[in-house]
Amino acid sequence: MSIEHKQSLSAVTLAAIGVAYGDIGTSPLYTLRECFSGNYGFDVHPNVVFGFLSLIFWLLILVVSLKYLTFVMQADNAGEGGILTLMLLARRNTSARATSILVIIGLIGASFFYGEAVITPAISVMSATEGLIISSPSWGDYVIPCSIVILTFLFLIQKNGTASVAKLFAPVMLVWFLILGLLGLCSIITNPEVLAAFHPKWAIAFFNEHRMASFFALGSLVLAVTGVEALYADMGHFGKFSIRLAWFILVLPSLVLNYFGQGALLLKNPSAIKSPFFLLAPDWATTPLLILATLATVIASQAVISGVFSLTRQAVRLGYLPPMCIINTSEMESGQIYIPVINWILYIFVVLVVISFKYSSNLASAYGIAVTGIMMITSMLFCTVILKNYHWNCFFVVIVLLALLFIDVPLFLANILKLLSGGWLPLILGLLMFIIMTTWKNEHFHLLHRMHEHGNSLKAMIISLENSPPIKVSGTAVYMSRAINVIPFALLHNLKHNKVLHERVLLLTLCTENIPYIHDIQRVTIKQLSLTFWQIRAYYGFKETPNVEEIFHLCSLEGLPFQMIETSFFMSYESLILTKRSWYLFFRGKLFIALRRNSLRVSDQFKIPPDRVIELGAQIKI
Repeated sequence: MSIEHKQSLSAVTLAAIGVAYGDIGTSPLYTLRECFSGNYGFDVHPNVVFGFLSLIFWLLILVVSLKYLTFVMQADNAGEGGILTLMLLARRNTSARATSILVIIGLIGASFFYGEAVITPAISVMSATEGLIISSPSWGDYVIPCSIVILTFLFLIQKNGTASVAKLFAPVMLVWFLILGLLGLCSIITNPEVLAAFHPKWAIAFFNEHRMASFFALGSLVLAVTGVEALYADMGHFGKFSIRLAWFILVLPSLVLNYFGQGALLLKNPSAIKSPFFLLAPDWATTPLLILATLATVIASQAVISGVFSLTRQAVRLGYLPPMCIINTSEMESGQIYIPVINWILYIFVVLVVISFKYSSNLASAYGIAVTGIMMITSMLFCTVILKNYHWNCFFVVIVLLALLFIDVPLFLANILKLLSGGWLPLILGLLMFIIMTTWKNEHFHLLHRMHEHGNSLKAMIISLENSPPIKVSGTAVYMSRAINVIPFALLHNLKHNKVLHERVLLLTLCTENIPYIHDIQRVTIKQLSLTFWQIRAYYGFKETPNVEEIFHLCSLEGLPFQMIETSFFMSYESLILTKRSWYLFFRGKLFIALRRNSLRVSDQFKIPPDRVIELGAQIKI
């Protein structure tokens, strides 16, 4: 059930303003300023100002309004969105080879998101604190320390969850967007000729006049649409209609008014290019605006961090990242989670980025590659979905794809040109995450293959044990089985070394489905294999966390009761020995062993009482 059915439309729309639009809503802090940076050699000339404003406006219309809100949001998985969700949808109804290609494309997109998540908090908070220089130039040396203090506070509060803090998000962002629009409107009134920039002829004239330089400038213009992926990813929390309503009623008008207001200010005072956003405000309002901007950037950063947590949980559940501690911070909302290891790794990278780049202008050069990379991948996956799943006309799908890539590809290529000036950062971070995800998935698959290559049949073994049973002991034994109809490794070792069998043996398999949530009615299936053996399959969506106590409760309702105090959980813990490999596979094997050694154990992952767990070890060569 969508959130729109649970709360009033106005409440959900207000919540969407506070969370989904945090990133794109803070883009006016730096976008127009970066367009006139010294990298491109543009003077603050009326034709150039009109050209940039026209391009920003039409990017907002074509990329956000048309592409994402109108087209991409049609591709949802039970109401959920996001790059991994889109990848799962695209995999349906495709060949095995096409599926492999789509998975790689989807993982690249997810990796880009991790790179963007490092840059967004850094550039947003630094852009806001640089307002200190406008308020008092002598405070310039305090920008980095203040940014680090704010970011430290932001990452510290993650462990408490966002439930209580989130109540402040919507009102603050509502005020933020109203102030954006008001500041822009006041400036436009003093110089209304800036409104001529709505006409696309100024964008076309800008390209005709400046040619190659205008192409390079696309690298800064894309800053106006950063955070657009969050709109699609947050669709499951707020619903399509609420996100669209918030955009067209408040966010889009406020952003356009502010950008055009900055343009009107530059036409009147070209020297204001050093900080056109803060100079829109009168002197007495600079400090309050600085405080409001800081709060807005913290909220924008919070939204990205929450997105990383959500993406990581999906990747873990789908088998692309190792199991890790995932804490639910709200009893009411399953989407509010905290992942300690991701939180602090992200914090370390963000602080290092702030210290290394020193100014938001320097960091702006690194921003954009990840954003446009995700945009391009989203276009390709979306067109695959509408072709294979929704059966749109092939010719029309090709037209849609070409139209989308006509915008995405130039933006991506323009940002690639910034590779040496900072663009390497998101690519390196993305490459690192891609290597980790593909390594874990592939090596874990090969490990399971090695563990199950003994060739023994589960059915044959059960028949043999029933006909010639070993010594039986009272109680229930639960063996976690990674695959259906496969003998659990721990069961083999228990029979081999202890030569005993419990009165009741449960083979529990947890299945992750390609949908976000599973209803409790469909959660558990039970099959009796013999007098002693039972097979239990528990189904979970990729946005859910399995819970053993919940499974026990549902089994009791299905007529298979058992108590935790009488149950023993047998787990296998494998010590991996790396065999001789080529240098690349050797490195990948070492990485997999390190990831597995530091991953969350099954017993901790499903909160099984430690005194009920028995681990049986084995050495396996990989």
